[in-house]
Amino acid sequence: MDKFEVIFLTEARDFLLQLDEKSRDKIIFNIDKAKAKTDNELFKKLKGEIWEFRTLYNKTHYRIFAFWDKSKVEHTLVLTTHGIIKKTEKTPEKEILKAEKIRLQYFELKNQRKDGNKK
Repeated sequence: MDKFEVIFLTEARDFLLQLDEKSRDKIIFNIDKAKAKTDNELFKKLKGEIWEFRTLYNKTHYRIFAFWDKSKVEHTLVLTTHGIIKKTEKTPEKEILKAEKIRLQYFELKNQRKDGNKK
């Protein structure tokens, strides 16, 4: 049984679609594995509320940034923000900040919708 559901936001989906099919399949395979089993090699916390799905395929390091939405007790979501091909040892800070900005926008919109439904 999966521990969470993964939602691909537009930039993450676009990143995957630009990759060749075998690389994309390997990334999806690893994400599916991470949903079922806790493994820091596949899904790791980076900083604050930002996590990354990690894939090494054909000597290329792929990273898909993500965050959790645990607002529904019975249904935990992990939302992917965007992806990169990692070229340096350390994950670029600007990519973490980009993911955090998308996370904040997501919850801001979600809260606006919730408040709008109460009126």
